[in-house]
Amino acid sequence: QVQLVESGGGLVQTGGSLRLSCAVSGIIFSINVGWYRQAPGKQRELVAFIGSAGRTNYADSVKGRFTISRDNGKNTVHLQMNSLKPEDTGVYYCSDHPYGIHWGQGTQVTVSS
Repeated sequence: QVQLVESGGGLVQTGGSLRLSCAVSGIIFSINVGWYRQAPGKQRELVAFIGSAGRTNYADSVKGRFTISRDNGKNTVHLQMNSLKPEDTGVYYCSDHPYGIHWGQGTQVTVSS
């Protein structure tokens, strides 16, 4: 059974940092993994993804602030989020990218102004 489990969300002030983790099990870890977010009343959007060989890609809105990385030994993908803004608020999900077949339950990130 494929499982993706997110963790690390929370409440932080503007300018603060959070580190999200996505633990993957039940599937060969050599997959692309994407981090998505969904703000209230908005569509889910891709924030960043990382390929099996470590190639990364970021949404323009987070470039220079967010860093995605993977630990193949622990089947985990991290999203380091710095200089957080209120518009980064939302539920963050990880998924197999780009197919989006498997999703985690999400972790809430709230950035207060």
